[in-house]
Amino acid sequence: MTQTAVRKQGYTATVAAGCFAVLLAQVAYSLPGALNGTFQQEFQATGAELAWITAAFAIPMVVFELTTGVIGDLFGRKRLLQAGALLTIAGSIACSFAGTIQILWAGQVVAGLGAAILYPISLAMLAAVSPSPEARARAIAVWAGCLSIGAAISPLMGGWLAAQGIWRTSYLVVVAAAVVSMGITHFAVDSSAPEGRKLDVPGQVTLALGLIAILFAATQGSEAGFARPEIIGAFAAGVVLLGAFVVIELRTEVPLLRLDIFANRAYSVVAIATVIGMFAFLAICYSMSIWLGAIQHQSALKIGVLFLFIQGPAFVLVKLVSHLIRNVSPRWVLTVGFALIAVSGAWCSTFDVHDLDWTRFIGPMLALGIGFALTVGSITAVAINTVPLRLAGMASATTNLLRDFGFALGPVLIAAFAVSRANGDLHAGVGAAIGRSGLEPPYTEVAGGMAQQGGAMAINSMPVVPGAGDLPPVPMPESLRMLAFESLGGAFGHAFLVAGLCAAAAAALTLFGLFGAERAEVAEFVPDEKVAAAE
Repeated sequence: MTQTAVRKQGYTATVAAGCFAVLLAQVAYSLPGALNGTFQQEFQATGAELAWITAAFAIPMVVFELTTGVIGDLFGRKRLLQAGALLTIAGSIACSFAGTIQILWAGQVVAGLGAAILYPISLAMLAAVSPSPEARARAIAVWAGCLSIGAAISPLMGGWLAAQGIWRTSYLVVVAAAVVSMGITHFAVDSSAPEGRKLDVPGQVTLALGLIAILFAATQGSEAGFARPEIIGAFAAGVVLLGAFVVIELRTEVPLLRLDIFANRAYSVVAIATVIGMFAFLAICYSMSIWLGAIQHQSALKIGVLFLFIQGPAFVLVKLVSHLIRNVSPRWVLTVGFALIAVSGAWCSTFDVHDLDWTRFIGPMLALGIGFALTVGSITAVAINTVPLRLAGMASATTNLLRDFGFALGPVLIAAFAVSRANGDLHAGVGAAIGRSGLEPPYTEVAGGMAQQGGAMAINSMPVVPGAGDLPPVPMPESLRMLAFESLGGAFGHAFLVAGLCAAAAAALTLFGLFGAERAEVAEFVPDEKVAAAE
């Protein structure tokens, strides 16, 4: 075999390994999307506990993906990619056999650590072995297509298996895919780029702990109350740690993030719009899943089908989006994309929770998917063209981090808002509802305790009021269940509206803040784009 043939074989094997790895990561990440209702009924989870299922995966993914990229540059990427698949196996096995929601969280954390490796390392491996810019662009296009496919098929697979009563099997499918990924990676070409790279351990620690503290406080405060000492302490600790992170990054020679790029006004506009817009996108996705699954108790398969309308456009419209970015000012592409996300949120906010027709979500979810396709394919293009060329790589990596941070905030903050509002409405009316229920002591005290401790989500899902002592359980009174049902519907209706308003704010920010921005060149942003390829 000639040397050229060997290089070509190594290139093909590396592209296959990278593409399958990102498919694996996205399937693992997207799987809970259709299963929130199933999780709620399986584990009798509260609203905050459901939010932590997604957050447990997203937080380690966000806070460690920059560091894993540096580790790969320093010590080699091939074995690190296999380690990411191995972590995905361990986490998915824990999720599949989880007997409590806490075990499910732990499995999600481990799988999230795996994704923090799989996303950046798979992309870096493709870029390193590509023999030409054209080959690199083609490889990235296939890589991003696999990512979009994973995002589309994962909720559908999970929903179908949940409808068969075997949702745990979906995590075993992820395990099998991870084993295949490790096998394919064995034939890939290793690569590294240690020059000028160094681990920023103090920056990584303060960033990770600061983000975790703030997200913990936001999530738990929605049910425990934001005035509780531990919640206030967590917020304070998060602010102090993030402040320390800023000080460390400004002083270190090799920072995790180059904060000076935020001095560029246009870049700062894109950064802020990225966090707000991606928060809005995932907040709408999460609210739809909770609305249909945990509130209305509809089939997880229906939710999985809706995710096809959300994720499908990012795959189908790749070439159109690429053409728009090359020929239209990205200011307009971003503005229209964020505006469509805003329309989706506002549209969903008009729905009545008593209406069980799930197909009415098709229109707004399609608008959401098209808006996402337009924005996610343009964010990095705009970002790297607003900074000097020498900072383009750092600008792209930082924008990717901010985008994923917005994704992580979506379920956590929107759940904190909606659950807090729903529980407030429930607590305000629970006395009257129990009075109309016909319950007698001690069932009245038990029902009141359930409302106080479990909140609206628990009342909406519990078929009975447990008896005290040797007393048998009695059916959940319709007056109390309906109060919880309507409280949740009203709260998540407002959540859709809040997410839509946030997307509208992002649209206004890009419309006015990027006035005068030049057209982005696709060739400059393709190597760093994580979600949608341009070709």
